[in-house]
Amino acid sequence: MLFLGMIISYVDRSNITAALTLPEFRQFFHLNSQDIGSLQSAFFWSYAFLQVPAGYLVDRYGVKGPYTIAFIFWSLVSAGTAMTTSFQQLFGLRLLLGVGESVVTPASLRWIRFNVHENQRGLAVGILFAGAKMGPAIGTPLAVLLLAHFGWRSMFGILGVGALIWLIPWTLLVRNDDRALEADAVKASALPPVPFSSIFRTPIIWGILIGTFCYNYFVYFNMTWLPLYFVNRRHLSQKDMGIYTFFTFTGMAVVAVAAGWFADRLIANGADPVTIRKRFTVAGFLVASTEIIGAMSNSNQIALIFAIVSLAGLGLATGNYWALTQTLMPGAAMGRIAGLQNFASNSSGIVAAWFSGWLIQRTGSYDAPMQAIWLILITGVASYVFLVRKKYAR
Repeated sequence: MLFLGMIISYVDRSNITAALTLPEFRQFFHLNSQDIGSLQSAFFWSYAFLQVPAGYLVDRYGVKGPYTIAFIFWSLVSAGTAMTTSFQQLFGLRLLLGVGESVVTPASLRWIRFNVHENQRGLAVGILFAGAKMGPAIGTPLAVLLLAHFGWRSMFGILGVGALIWLIPWTLLVRNDDRALEADAVKASALPPVPFSSIFRTPIIWGILIGTFCYNYFVYFNMTWLPLYFVNRRHLSQKDMGIYTFFTFTGMAVVAVAAGWFADRLIANGADPVTIRKRFTVAGFLVASTEIIGAMSNSNQIALIFAIVSLAGLGLATGNYWALTQTLMPGAAMGRIAGLQNFASNSSGIVAAWFSGWLIQRTGSYDAPMQAIWLILITGVASYVFLVRKKYAR
């Protein structure tokens, strides 16, 4: 259910990208490249800055109730986009969408922390965040199909209202037990509770936050600008754009699950969890950095191949860098820690969406944004190699 909830959240946050490929949509709202960047970043402003408060909310009240209320709210906000008539309304609803979806990641990771054992978390987190990749993979071609048959207003309405069906199995099947499991874990532990403020005194959290920002800068560039890159730079049709976007994000989802499972098997056979998950994380960053090869090529075929390979390769890191946080950080504050990490994640969404639009507007090409991605991914490698080290764990 958390996997499906993650898919739906990413469908609702990425469907606007499909709408932005329509000339009539851009003309209706009078959008240039910098406007598009500002609009794409609006979601991330509210989403990112509410991550720690959302983490506190699920640490205090548990996962199920806050998630249910948030899901209803963001689905109705997404559907409400169908009624917008101005850029200001569109921008405001994107901010509200971020408010509603802010609970998703802290709640999901808190549930996993107290319901899944260490040697299974790579797979569990990999499956969860495969939903973040399957959302754009499914949502973009689905949105394109709905755009073609019903127009952009109906597309937003159908996807927003239709998602509410998810609440039925969620309400009936999911246990509301994470607070009880946390209480049992505290009683069984011989270690005193670690204050939330103390985590900022270790280099690990800073390495995690920098690395998370770098990882997600690339992901959010692909989510907010890749369809436009395919259409405007590589001159694909909307149909082909939807197909390539599907394979790009699906490849990442498959690799994320497989890499999480494989790392778990190595750990179950006696390998050190920190060492294994760090190796997968660094390998993912390095493979992702090959995007620069395709971006700088004049060949559409090479560009499209590396668009798929680079994002799929980043899947090596997906389940493992989040599971690494759960290994090295105290569990009682996991909702807030996950919120803090997801704040870093979605701060990159603000920067990637706006800064890429600014660079495209200033330079007239996609080369500068792609070069920025390479530099940021290499910075992510350095943060995990030098700062996220077991000897710094408290």
